[in-house]
Amino acid sequence: MMNTTQRVRVSTLMALLATAFTASSVWAVDPFTVRDIRVEGLQRVEPGTVFASIPVRVGETYNDETGAASIRSLFALGLFKDVRLEVNGDVLVVVVEERPTIAELDFIGTKEFDKDVLKKALREVGLTDGRPFDKALADRAEQELKRQYINRSMYAAEVLTTVTPAERNRVSLTFSVTEGQPARIKDINIVGANAIKESTLRDQMELSTGGWFNWYTKADRYSRPKLNADLESIRSYYLDRGYIDFKIDSTQVAISPNKEDISITVNITEGDRFAVSNVKLAGNYLGKEDEFKSLIKIDVGQAYKADEVTQTTKAFSDYFGKFGFAFARVEVRPEIDREKKLVSMVIQSDPSRRAYVRKININGNARTRDEVIRREFRQLEASWYDGDKIKLSRDRVDRLGFFKDVNIETDEVPNAPDQVDVNVSVSEKPTGSVQVGAGFSTYEKLSLSFGIKQENAFGSGNYLGIDVNTSRYNRVLVISTTDPYFTQEGVSRTLDAYYRASRPYNDLGGNYQLVTAGSSVRFGVPFTEIDRVFFGVGIEQTQIKPGTNIPAAYLAYATRFGYTSTALPLTVGWARDDRDSALAPSRGQYQRFNTEASLAGDAHYLRSNYQFQQYIPISKLWTTAFNAELGHGKGLGGRPFPVFKNFYSGGLGSVRGFEQSTLGPRDVTGALIGGPKKLTFNVEVIGPFPGTGNDKTLRAYGFFDLGSVFGETEKVQFKDLRSSAGIGLSWISPVGPLRLAYAQPLRKQPGDRIQKLQFQIGTAF
Repeated sequence: MMNTTQRVRVSTLMALLATAFTASSVWAVDPFTVRDIRVEGLQRVEPGTVFASIPVRVGETYNDETGAASIRSLFALGLFKDVRLEVNGDVLVVVVEERPTIAELDFIGTKEFDKDVLKKALREVGLTDGRPFDKALADRAEQELKRQYINRSMYAAEVLTTVTPAERNRVSLTFSVTEGQPARIKDINIVGANAIKESTLRDQMELSTGGWFNWYTKADRYSRPKLNADLESIRSYYLDRGYIDFKIDSTQVAISPNKEDISITVNITEGDRFAVSNVKLAGNYLGKEDEFKSLIKIDVGQAYKADEVTQTTKAFSDYFGKFGFAFARVEVRPEIDREKKLVSMVIQSDPSRRAYVRKININGNARTRDEVIRREFRQLEASWYDGDKIKLSRDRVDRLGFFKDVNIETDEVPNAPDQVDVNVSVSEKPTGSVQVGAGFSTYEKLSLSFGIKQENAFGSGNYLGIDVNTSRYNRVLVISTTDPYFTQEGVSRTLDAYYRASRPYNDLGGNYQLVTAGSSVRFGVPFTEIDRVFFGVGIEQTQIKPGTNIPAAYLAYATRFGYTSTALPLTVGWARDDRDSALAPSRGQYQRFNTEASLAGDAHYLRSNYQFQQYIPISKLWTTAFNAELGHGKGLGGRPFPVFKNFYSGGLGSVRGFEQSTLGPRDVTGALIGGPKKLTFNVEVIGPFPGTGNDKTLRAYGFFDLGSVFGETEKVQFKDLRSSAGIGLSWISPVGPLRLAYAQPLRKQPGDRIQKLQFQIGTAF
C-alpha cells in the first residue's frame, strides 16, 4: 500500500511532468518581440498580479527561458490550479485556471472545543475564509485538528473533510469530527525510587490516575507539557534533598489499542545524598562581602538544596541590581567530594557594568492609558537601574487589578553597554460589569442585586460604581467613585452617596426599620509604598421607623433622643497591605484601623475598628492564616452610644457555627441588639481541595473561631466568648468569593442560635 508521503511525491512528480509537457509545446518557438500580453481565465485575481509576476514585458524579447520562468512564477503564487502560455503571432496569451477560494468553514460534532478556537488554530496553518484552497491545505488542516484533540488527550478523534462547491469558484469546507472518549491515565510507575517512596513522588505530579475532582481538574488526561512539568517537579524534589547526581533516564508513554488507557513509566537514578560542607565567595562584591554573606540561604552542615542555591543567586543578583548593576553574573560552582559525600559551594560573582534605564516601553494596554501604568512606576527613565524599584513597580501595576498578567523584561540597548530598556508587557482583563441577578444565603434568604461597576473607567484608572441590593434584612443603594490620583502625589479621593434600610437580625420577626441616608468624601494619603492614611467627612441621617416587635432598646433611644438622628461623622483611618494577593493570599500582612467620630448633630459618639491579618506559608501548597478584629464604641457628651451603630457577631465573617449576628446582648424583649464592644479571633489552615492540585481558586480549609460582642456596661471576659471549629470550602467564583463552612460550636451558652452549615458569596475571612 502506498503511504501518504509516497502519494504526495508521485502526485508532485506527475504535476511537474504535466507542466513540462504542456510548456514544451510553447517553449519550442523562435524568439520574438512581444507586442501585447493578454490574460484569460481570471475571476478574482487582478490582472496586475499576473503582469507583475511574469518576467517579460511588452517590447521585450520572449524565448523559451522566459516562458519557463513565467510559468514557475505564476505557479509559485499559489493562486492558480493550471497555467498555460500561448503565442498568437507576436501576442503572448497567459491562460490561467484559478484555484477556488474558501467561502466558509464549519465544524460538526465538536463538543470539546469552541468553534472559534478551532478556526484560530486553522488560521495559523493558512486555512481561513477567502484563502485559495487546495487539497494539501485541507490535509494540513485535518492534522492540525487532530493535534488539538491529542493535546486534550483525545487520541481516538477522527476528522473527515467535506468540500462543497459554491458559486463564483468558491468552496465550503465542513470538518466532521468524531471525538471519541478521552484517554485517561491508568497507572504511573516510577522505577528506581528507593530513598523516597514512589507514592510521595507521585504526589509531586499534577498528572494522576484519578481523583474525586477529575471532572474539574482533568488531572487524569495526559499531555506532554504537563508530564515535562511533573518531571521537573520530581527533579526539584530530589535536588532539594541533597541528591545532586539525580537524573531521569527515560520516560515511556504507552497507549492501549482502544486509545482510552495510558500508562506512564519514568526510570530514574537517585544517586547519593550530599551535605554542604561550606560556602565560599569568589569574585567582585563591591567591597560589601558582609552584606552579601547575610543574603546566603544555604545551610552549612545540612543536605544540599537546589532551592536554597536558587534563592541565594537571586538574592545576590537583586542586591547587585540595587546598585545599578543590571548585568551582574552570579553562579554557584559545587565542588563535590564523592568519597565523603560532601559538597563545597563557591559563589562566583561578577557585577559587570553599571547601567541606567534609557526607556520604559509599555505594551498590551489597548484600553488603559499609558499614564495609569507609568504613575505606578518607581523606576524612572534616565535614572540608574534599580532592581528593587523595578520589582516594586511591577507589584504596584499588578495590584491595580486591571491586568491578568504583568511582566517586565530588561533588554540591553545595542551599541550602548551602559544602557537598558525596561519593557512592560500587560494583558488586560475586563474591568467593567453590569450585573443583574439573585443570591441566596442561609441568613439573608433571597436577595436581588443590580450593579454597574467600572474599575478602570474609560481607561483612566478611576473607579465608578452603582450598587443596588435587596434582601430579607437589608436594602442598599450606593453610588461611589474613586480617583486614585486626585493629586499628582497619589492622594486618592472617594465620593459616596448611600441609602440603607435594615432590620437587625432577630428571632422575633417584626417590620420596624433603621433607615440611614448620607454622603461622604474621603481622601487617602500614601505615606509609604504599603501604607495609606485616610481622612474623611460625611453627613448622614438615621431614622428609627417603629413597627411590630421593635426592640425595647431602639424604642428607648428614640423616646429619649428622637426617632431621627443627624450626624456629621469625621473619619480617620490607616491601612497597610503587603499581601501577595488580595483574593487568595499565601503570604503577607494586612492591617486596617478606622475611627469615626461625630461631634456635631444629634448623635455624639466615637466608633473605632481595628483588623489584623497575617498569612504564613507552611509549604508550597499550605498556608496558615490569622485574623483578629477589635471594635469599640463610646457615647460622647454624656450620651449613650447610639444603638444603631452597634457591632454584631456570629456567622461567616466572625464566629461560624452560630446564626448570623445572633451573639451578644439582648434587650428585655429578647431582641438581638448587638453591642459597642467586639472581639473576633480566627485561625485557618488553607490548602488545595483534594484532587484539584494547586488550584488557588478552589481551596479547602480547617478553622477555629473565637469571639462575641458585649454591651456598654458589660466587662469583656474570656468565659463569655463563644468558639467553634470546623472545615470549609473557598471558591473564587465568577460572581465573587464564595465561602462554605461546617462548624461545630465548642463554647456556647443557653439561648445561642446554632447553625452548623453556612455559606455566603462575597465574604473573605
